[in-house]
Amino acid sequence: MLDDEDRRILRQLQAEPTLTMPELAERARVTPARAARRVEKLEAAGVIRGREVVIDWAALGWRVHVSLRITVEKSAPRALDELIAAARKVPEVIEIQTFLGRVDLRLALVARDMAHYQALYRDRILTLPHIADIEALLTIATIRDADALPL
Repeated sequence: MLDDEDRRILRQLQAEPTLTMPELAERARVTPARAARRVEKLEAAGVIRGREVVIDWAALGWRVHVSLRITVEKSAPRALDELIAAARKVPEVIEIQTFLGRVDLRLALVARDMAHYQALYRDRILTLPHIADIEALLTIATIRDADALPL
């Protein structure tokens, strides 16, 4: 499992994923070689899956963010798979999650404005296969958006 050095390294990478290895080593209080070995070990174990750029969609003019909760029509054996495959082809869908419970699927999508969202909803979302029910939730504000865990 994780030891104190691993946790220090992960805390630093969660806070600032673009650190160079010497910077990471200094902040985690290990040598650069040790930091590199630890990071490689954490990557090989699947703990670190990558370092990603987080895009502020609103800064790029995509000001509407909607969460769609979808209940799948279950009459076809591969209905969920077919719906997911079709949703992946919609560029504005930025996240797809599956659930157990009343809701089967959640799509997060972005649009430039409400007119764009309405066209996207009508022309791309409502034409997706196997949708039994859909509920749209318009994001007003994001209060907390954190992927970091207290390590």
